[in-house]
Amino acid sequence: MARQVSRRSLLGAFLAAPMLPALARAGGPSPRDLDRSRLDKVSDYFRNEVSAGTIPGAVVLVQQHGNPVLLQSFGLCDPATRSPMAEDAIFRIYSMSKPVTSVAAMMLVDDGRLRLNDALSTYIPAFADVKVDGRPLASPITILDLLRHTSGLTYGFYGETAVRRHYANAQLFDGDIDNETFAARLAKLPLAEQPGTLWDYGHSTDVLGRVIEIASDSSLFQFERDRLLGPLGMHETAFFLADPSRRNRVAEPSPRDWFDRPVAGLDDPIRRRRWESGGAGMISTISDYARFAQMLLNGGMFDGRRYLKPETVALMTRDHVVGVGIRRDDLYFPGADHGFGLGFSVRITERPPLPSGEYGWDGVGGTFFFIDPADDLFVIVMMQAPSQRGRIASDVRQLVYGALA
Repeated sequence: MARQVSRRSLLGAFLAAPMLPALARAGGPSPRDLDRSRLDKVSDYFRNEVSAGTIPGAVVLVQQHGNPVLLQSFGLCDPATRSPMAEDAIFRIYSMSKPVTSVAAMMLVDDGRLRLNDALSTYIPAFADVKVDGRPLASPITILDLLRHTSGLTYGFYGETAVRRHYANAQLFDGDIDNETFAARLAKLPLAEQPGTLWDYGHSTDVLGRVIEIASDSSLFQFERDRLLGPLGMHETAFFLADPSRRNRVAEPSPRDWFDRPVAGLDDPIRRRRWESGGAGMISTISDYARFAQMLLNGGMFDGRRYLKPETVALMTRDHVVGVGIRRDDLYFPGADHGFGLGFSVRITERPPLPSGEYGWDGVGGTFFFIDPADDLFVIVMMQAPSQRGRIASDVRQLVYGALA
């Protein structure tokens, strides 16, 4: 019982804490402006990566004060056909789907149709009976747990724990499933740990997608299309490629740098399917995702339309893991200088030139983005080169911040 009180107290602290718009929260001096000539180093960097054969191609956007400072394509869209990369190329974004799903959920929180302290079992009753090491839950999985990856739900395609092996062998993805079926299958499996105790990357956002369906009485994609993607103008962001005539715009990886088995249950996010994986299933373009990033940087507003309250964006983009003492697993992907918010990693340690308060996420296929409220900028890189993502993301940060006057 003491542990349950502790969790409720933590959650109450989150909900009661003052929440300011992202720019105001960053504080400090005025934004530093990017020097366009210094950004030439970013262009040179990607040309060199293509020439060295480490990546087939990429599309890169650096945007500040609402305008692109650098938008450029490099290399090949498809190594097999030798077609050149174009700025309108379509990419498998995998886990860059998670921020989109998280924003959709927080729109329902703003609507009053979801609450962060709601038990997941309120929406999917089967999750009331899940076990950890054969024991009942010390406290329920909450919507907050789904957003910050502390639900105990994990992935089965990497790692060697007993529960991960259980996930890998559970035939979770058999058949042409939908979100309802997938959530029901997950609810029959054990959790990796007690909710609210450990950051553990997994299917939390997929289950959040099912919660959105129940709370909105629509499919996940229908809700996102009606409330978020459509109004934002993200018309090419979807859960599969519906129009075969656009197939030649799909960026393809080098065959030697791709996956030899499904990732997060997806053999290829381009393929038509019923399952709308809120955690990993989307495809998108750089121009679509730029609208999403600019909306967040604007504190929830884009082209005169409000999508999220500014205090909701502030809540999503501050740390809810490290600063409240939640443990992190051995594979803590955000890294030592980062906490985790509600759908994003959040830099909590300032290491000049890298500022605290920067937030973002990436996709296992090679895409990544980060948003810097203090300098009023964001960066999106779209490529299909999974083994190069971490190295290139680190290098690009250094180059972009080195271009700030």
